[in-house]
Amino acid sequence: MRKFLNAIVWIPLAVILVVFAVANRHLVTVSFDPFNSNDPELGITLPLFVVIIAVAILGVVAGGSATWVGQRRWRRAARQHEADARELRAQLADWRTNALSQQRDSAPPTTVPQVGYRRDKYGATL
Repeated sequence: MRKFLNAIVWIPLAVILVVFAVANRHLVTVSFDPFNSNDPELGITLPLFVVIIAVAILGVVAGGSATWVGQRRWRRAARQHEADARELRAQLADWRTNALSQQRDSAPPTTVPQVGYRRDKYGATL
């Protein structure tokens, strides 16, 4: 089922990207020289679809990074709560151990069942 859902998403996306690439294959010059835009020293000539897809990928990476940095305090709080929970679990285990040892010390001794004594899953004696 998962492969089918992946195919439903990825196949149309691939078709759209191929159609976009074929429709926008004209060459454009990307200039990094703000003073001489007609004959840039820092420039590169690429197909338009490469420029647009690269800018989209950079935008996704920048947005993901900004979101990750913005959620820093929530991750820190989650780590702190996890450490507190781990500490409380350890305290609870110690308290249970102490309670069981006190209960064993105060409880009357139990009798050991005989060798042939068994019960089935409903509690009946066999």
